[in-house]
Amino acid sequence: MSEAGWRPCATCKKPIKWGAKYWVCSVSTCNRVRMSLAFCSVTCWDAHVPVMNHRSAWCEEKWAPSSAPAATSGSTQTPSSARRETRQTEVRTQRRIIPSTPTSAGAHKEVLIIASRLKAYIKQRADMSTSGDVMEILSTIVRGHTDGAIRRARAEGRRTVMARDYRPLD
Repeated sequence: MSEAGWRPCATCKKPIKWGAKYWVCSVSTCNRVRMSLAFCSVTCWDAHVPVMNHRSAWCEEKWAPSSAPAATSGSTQTPSSARRETRQTEVRTQRRIIPSTPTSAGAHKEVLIIASRLKAYIKQRADMSTSGDVMEILSTIVRGHTDGAIRRARAEGRRTVMARDYRPLD
């Protein structure tokens, strides 16, 4: 942290200015407190992906803090502990909680079934193949049963869905 910039880009090492837009990698190992990578552009992030061997990643847009924290003359913190404290604060403030509710976008479209396991079960049990659209249909069925289980748990005043909340299939 200096007057020139908030922190350097992880790829090109150019300073990311205070209050400027920057990008972070979506992969959790690139966003840890000790190794939080920030990129000055999407191009720099794109150069990082093959080096880190990410299979499925995207970059998320963030904003650097608007100004440097005011340094107090009587501060007992060492520069490294101040940096660590600032970084932990940044991580806490950047974390977003995305509710997994039926109203969130894509919650009704996400596949909940592990395709490889279901296909292996059907192959082993009946020596048959499985169509690709089976996962979507089964996910819809699972969602319906789960919604019913959630209603039953709420009716009993619980915040935990238990096995007994699912009605047995006939």
